[in-house]
Amino acid sequence: MLEWREMSSSRMLTAAEATALLGVKPATLYAYVSRGLIRSEAGPPGTRERRYHAGDIQGLLERQGLRRDPQQAVRQAAEGALDWGLPVLESVLTQISDGRLFYRGQDAVRLAERSAVEEVAALLWTGEPAGWARLSLRARLTRMPSAEAQTLLEALGVALVHAGAHDLMAQDVRPEALPAQAARVLSLLYAAAERQARVLPAPDLPLHARLARAWRLGAPEDDLLRRALVLLADHELNVSAFAARVAASGGASLHHTTLAALAALQGRSHGLAGVAAHDLLQKAMEGGAAQALRQALQERGHPPGFGHPLYGEGDPRARALLGALQLARPGAPVLRAVQDLTQQMRGETGEAPNVDLALAALMHLLRRPAEDAAALFALGRAPGWLAHASEARLSGHMIRPRAKYVGPVVD
Repeated sequence: MLEWREMSSSRMLTAAEATALLGVKPATLYAYVSRGLIRSEAGPPGTRERRYHAGDIQGLLERQGLRRDPQQAVRQAAEGALDWGLPVLESVLTQISDGRLFYRGQDAVRLAERSAVEEVAALLWTGEPAGWARLSLRARLTRMPSAEAQTLLEALGVALVHAGAHDLMAQDVRPEALPAQAARVLSLLYAAAERQARVLPAPDLPLHARLARAWRLGAPEDDLLRRALVLLADHELNVSAFAARVAASGGASLHHTTLAALAALQGRSHGLAGVAAHDLLQKAMEGGAAQALRQALQERGHPPGFGHPLYGEGDPRARALLGALQLARPGAPVLRAVQDLTQQMRGETGEAPNVDLALAALMHLLRRPAEDAAALFALGRAPGWLAHASEARLSGHMIRPRAKYVGPVVD
């Protein structure tokens, strides 16, 4: 019988070993993986087997055992919950389960096939996809900031700072006003994209069409934008959504909570991963997949655009978007690069593409600069940020954890 004293926490276990230690069926093990409680990696080359981190399994067993010591359980749960740990907040917005993504119980991949960005935004904010028409009546703005921005990401930040200070509706704190405020903020972001591209505003067009017009795209490129925006709408308590919730719990307006989320997005492990994946694809097209991966490993320690802790069997958003790109542009050089990189990674680590690689491929197909991958991520994720901010505001609870002091003590 396998026991903890026989191995280190860095060991990788087979599915049979992991289920034996946990005393669960394989389906339960896979559920733990999909919830981020246990990390899994590809098994030996040439097989479809997975291996599971012994340290994660040990931690899960310890947490289960701590139920007999509530005080110790609380301390350890608090320490581990913020690092891909156990769920820490109740939410009706998004569920990631069994390798699938759901917005208020509806499959995000299926929504991306036909739904408008506005419908998904209204679904997240109110639970009613048809609610946008009512909300958008108060969403139009008459003032835009006069400052010029060099990039779209910068333009979004400038618009939020300006509107947060000058939009009187931003100060309406009534709960029933939150959905209309959210629509107002989302419309502002697309107006900022139009202004940055120096095109006249078109508030009557669908949101994805406004962005396509600003980027001077036609069909079928505009529909690819719509799909990407819907697939990005929310992703549970990611870094930027959590930043929005923290800011909103302290009473910040929806403009300023979106600004907080936009700032949090701009980290290399979050929204800027798509920019790095754009560079990986460029190098793969120029010098081959193996060389591009080798350079990425030397520079970053891990190739951007591959793997995700919440999707042991691959990111469904990436599969959906890359599939749509393949149908729209079969044989495109960047898609051949995606296939070559994916084949290399499958043979080496078993990791599948994530949404960052799909976004980067989309930017290449649209001939957009690398930084627009982050800007598209921001526009896509904004409905989710606004939903999380609204949910945090309505909860009435401030998110203010205590710190465990470990520094020097001076008498």
